[in-house]
Amino acid sequence: MTTIGFIGAGMIGGTVARLSVAAGHHVVLSNSRGPETLKDLVAELGPLASAGTTEQAAEAGDIVVVSIPLKAYRSVPVAPLAGQTVIDTNNYYPERDGQIQRLDDKDVTTSGLLQEHLAGAHVVKVFNNIFFRHLASLDRTPGAEDRSALPISGDDEKAKAQVTEFLDSIGYDAVDVGSLADSWRHEPGTPCYGPPYGTFENPDGTPASADKIRAALAAAEK
Repeated sequence: MTTIGFIGAGMIGGTVARLSVAAGHHVVLSNSRGPETLKDLVAELGPLASAGTTEQAAEAGDIVVVSIPLKAYRSVPVAPLAGQTVIDTNNYYPERDGQIQRLDDKDVTTSGLLQEHLAGAHVVKVFNNIFFRHLASLDRTPGAEDRSALPISGDDEKAKAQVTEFLDSIGYDAVDVGSLADSWRHEPGTPCYGPPYGTFENPDGTPASADKIRAALAAAEK
């Protein structure tokens, strides 16, 4: 069975962990405050879950989910993730992260920054465009007519295929956007960020098919 490592276990990270356990995956959780602060979440998730340091989560995961504030991306351990598939859920929020000139100038994407930091890993951007409550409620079985899709971006085709398989296991289709340089198409301020899945006021969300996601991506303007 696949093991998913988590560097960051907040709203998105914790939701992906819940979906992963429900699908039968093992999860190893970590955060910046230490494993002992995750005991309640581990207890909630049950025997498929454990907590460790960020290095332990990185080493344990067949796929590793990085879900921390962008301003902390340099804290992600590099050596344990060499050759690994890394899911990046991050967005750039200047009010939280401070101004990052290269992002302001659109010289690089947020996931491009993480890929530069993790030069030996294979970064795939996903989960960044959906409200965590919608992510928790819109999972569906394969073939369901109301199954939702999530956009993914990455530079490594094998890593994207691995992430697509993982998404399928937790209840979502994938729409391949292209490279990390193309990942701006599902970042904040674009039609694909948020609205396809409904409003914040509706915690259950609205299913968004692959065609709906493709249309939103096509409408993005840089």
